[in-house]
Amino acid sequence: MSEWTWEYEGYDPAAERLRESLCTLGNGCFATRGAVPESRAGLVHYPATYAAGVYNRLESPVAGRRVVNEDLVNLPNWLLLRFRLRSADGSVGPWFSPDARQLFDYRHTLDLRRATLTRMFRYWDDEAAGVLSVDQLRLVHMADPHLAALRTVFTSEEWSGEVEVESVLDGDVTNNNVHRYRSLNRNHLIRVRTGEAGSETTWLRCRTSSSDIAISMAARTVVMGQRPASSELRPSRHRAVHRLVIPIAPGRPAVVEKTVALHTSHDLAISDPLGAVLDRVTAAGDFSELLDSHVAAWQRLWRRADVQVPAEAGRVLRLHLFHVLQTLSPHIAELDVGVPARGLHGEAYRGHVFWDELFVLPYLNLHFPEVSRALLNYRHRRLPQACRAARAAGRSGAMYPWQSGSDGREETQQLHLNPRSGRWLPDNSRLQHHVGSAIAYNVWQYCEATGDTEYLHTKGAEMLLQIARFWANHAEFAPDLGRYRIRGVVGPDEYHDSYPDAARPGIDDNAYTNVTAAWVLSRALDLIQRLPAWRRDELLDRIQLDSGELPEWEEISRRLRVPFHQGVISQFDGYGDLPELDWDAYRARYDSIRRLDRILEAEGDTVNRYQASKQADVLMLGYLFSAAELRDLFRRLGYDVDDEIWRRTVEYYLKRTSHGSTLSGLVHAWVLARARQAEAWTYCEEALEQDVADLQGGTTGEGIHLGAMAGTLDLVQRGLTGLETREDALRLDPVPLPALSEYGFSLRYRGHWGVRVRLRSGQLGIGVPDSEESPIRVVLPDRAVTVAPGETCTLVLPVS
Repeated sequence: MSEWTWEYEGYDPAAERLRESLCTLGNGCFATRGAVPESRAGLVHYPATYAAGVYNRLESPVAGRRVVNEDLVNLPNWLLLRFRLRSADGSVGPWFSPDARQLFDYRHTLDLRRATLTRMFRYWDDEAAGVLSVDQLRLVHMADPHLAALRTVFTSEEWSGEVEVESVLDGDVTNNNVHRYRSLNRNHLIRVRTGEAGSETTWLRCRTSSSDIAISMAARTVVMGQRPASSELRPSRHRAVHRLVIPIAPGRPAVVEKTVALHTSHDLAISDPLGAVLDRVTAAGDFSELLDSHVAAWQRLWRRADVQVPAEAGRVLRLHLFHVLQTLSPHIAELDVGVPARGLHGEAYRGHVFWDELFVLPYLNLHFPEVSRALLNYRHRRLPQACRAARAAGRSGAMYPWQSGSDGREETQQLHLNPRSGRWLPDNSRLQHHVGSAIAYNVWQYCEATGDTEYLHTKGAEMLLQIARFWANHAEFAPDLGRYRIRGVVGPDEYHDSYPDAARPGIDDNAYTNVTAAWVLSRALDLIQRLPAWRRDELLDRIQLDSGELPEWEEISRRLRVPFHQGVISQFDGYGDLPELDWDAYRARYDSIRRLDRILEAEGDTVNRYQASKQADVLMLGYLFSAAELRDLFRRLGYDVDDEIWRRTVEYYLKRTSHGSTLSGLVHAWVLARARQAEAWTYCEEALEQDVADLQGGTTGEGIHLGAMAGTLDLVQRGLTGLETREDALRLDPVPLPALSEYGFSLRYRGHWGVRVRLRSGQLGIGVPDSEESPIRVVLPDRAVTVAPGETCTLVLPVS
C-alpha cells in the first residue's frame, strides 16, 4: 500500500460490509457502495446506490403502534454484472461467486488519487479446465455527476472457450442495510419498468412510493475489440438484462465496458429522467475517455484540499478527506441537501441530517465555501418549517429538528430498538434543541472565514435571529435563583434524556445548551447593531421582530444559569447528585461499554441514574470556543471560569465518559491538545481509527461517520494550528504535539486560493499565491505579520 491506496487481500465474508462502506465511490450527487459486481443483497454483501436528497416516507407497525419513518432510498442496482464460463465442448460452468474454493490472488485496491476501485483475482473453473484472470475497474464520475462505469477484463490462461456475461439494471431492491431496522417497511420503489434502446442499451425507471420521485437509469454494455458471439437484451418487470457471449483464448482477452447514467426528477435542466439518461449514456465516451476526465476532475479537487501529514496518520486523513469530498463535492452547490451523518455510504440513521455540519463546515469553509453556503441554504429553506415547529410547541422563533430529511420536519423516530434487549423504547433525542445553536454557529463561522457579509446580512441573519428568538422564549426566569433557566432538553451526551423516575422527559440547565444559547443571543445582538439601518429595519419587519424584545435578549444572554458542583461545571442541574457508576466492574464484564445505555437497559437499569456520559457534552464548549472566548462567555454570564476550573472540569468528565459516539474521541483530542499532549494523541489515534478499524463494532458497514472524518481533518487544520478566522485576520497559535510535529495543507481564505500553511521543526511557514488580492494579516500570540500575494513568510515559534 502507498499513501494514496488502500488494499484488501483475500476474500473475507465477515469483513465485506466494512470494505463496501470504505470502498464506496461517489461524486456528491450519488454514490455506490464497494460491493462486488456479481453480488445481490444478503448476509454478506450489500450493493447499494444512494442519490443525495432522495428520501421516501413509509409507515410501519412497531410495538403495537403505527410509526412513520423517512429514509434515504436504496436505488436500483446499476453495478450488477455476473459471468460464467463455457468450455470448448459447450459445457457451461456455474455463475461465478467470490466464495468459490478455486479463487486465489484476490485483491481489492482503492486508489484515492484517481478515485477508482480495482478488483483483481484468478479463478480455476472445472468446466473450462483452466484459469481465468479477472481485472475490474470502476468509477463514479466526478466530472459528469450523472455517470458511472465498470470495465471488466477477462483473460484466459492456456485454454479457449467463451465467457457468458449478464449486465443488469436491477430494480428488485429494498432498504436492508441495517439489521435493527428489519421489522420496518423497507419497500420504497414502485412502478418499476424496464426496456431497451438500440442494440447496446437497457433502461430502467421507477418512482418512490410516497415522495413520488422519478428515478431512471440507462446502461450501455459493449465488448471492446471484438464482436460477441451473441448479444441479447432481455428486459423484464424488475430487471433489465443484457446477455453477452464472448469468445476468449490465450492472448485474446474479453473486455466488457458498462457505462451507466442516473437521473432523478430532482435534477435541474432535464425534461424527464428517462430521456435524460438515454441521451447521456449515448453521448458518453468509452471507458478510457471517462477515466481520463474523471481523474482530471479529482486532480482539481486534490489541489484545493489535500493535506500533507506523514506516516499512517496521513494515509488515514487522506482517506477521510476522500470520503468527505465524495459526499460533499462542489456538485452539491446546486442541490438542496444537508450533511448526511453517515454519508452516502449506508442506511444507518436513515440518511438523516443531524448536527454533523458543526464538525464538517469549519473544514469546508476554508476549501469549498460554495459547498458550505449550499449546506447553510438547506437550513434556510427549512426555516419556515422550523418556525412552524416552534409555534406548535408554544414557542416563538425557529426550533430546528434534531433529525432532518427532505422537508425539514422532525424526523427523529418515536421509538428506538435496543438490540441487546430486543425492546423498543421511547426516543427523546428530539429534545436536542442545541442543534439550532450549531446552525447559528455554522452561519457565523462561514461568514467569518469567507467575508460573505451579503449572506450574513440576509439569509444568515434570518436564521440567527430566529434561533436567538427561540432561546429567549424558551428561557424561564427563576426568582429564587435570580437567573434564567432552560428546562426539558437533552444535551449532546444523549444518555441522559430524563431524570430518574421522572414523569416528563428532558433535563434542566444543560451547561452546553445554556452557554451556546447565550452565545447565539449575544451574536444576534451584535449582528443587529452591525446591520445597515435600512437592512435592520427591513429584516425586523420581515421576521416581525419587535425591537422591544432586544433588551430581554440582552438580559437573558447575561443571566442564563450554568450549574456547578464540586468546583466543576455540571453537565446539567443535578448531575453531581447522581450516583457514581462502577466503571471497572462493567469493563470487566463486557468487551465494550461504548453503548453503556444499551447494556444498562438490558439489565433492567437506566443510564439516567448515573454520572456517565456517552460522549463529550460540557467539553464540547472547549471544541467550539478558544480558551479566551470561553472565559469571556462565562464572564458575560457572571461566572469566573479560570484555567484551573476548566482543567478540573476536563479531568472530571474524562473519567465518566464511555465514548459511545465516534465524535467523542475527536472532541477529547481537541480539548486535550493544549494541556496533555500524550493523552491527546491517544484520542487522536482513536478518532482516526473509528471507521478504518470499525471501533464501534459493526457500525461502519452501515455507513461511514462523516462528521468524525471531517473533524479529524479540522483537528489538523484548526485544532493543532489554533487557526481562527476573525477580525479580518488569520490567527494562529500552533500547539506542539510530538507525535504529529510536521504537517501542511493549503486553504482558501477570502479571495486567496491556495494559501499554504506548513509546520516543521518548530517553524511555521505561510505562503500566499500571487494574485491581485490584498495582503493577508497573520496574527500569532506574540506578533503580527502581513504576507503579500506572491510572498512566503517563515516564523520561528517560541519553545513552550
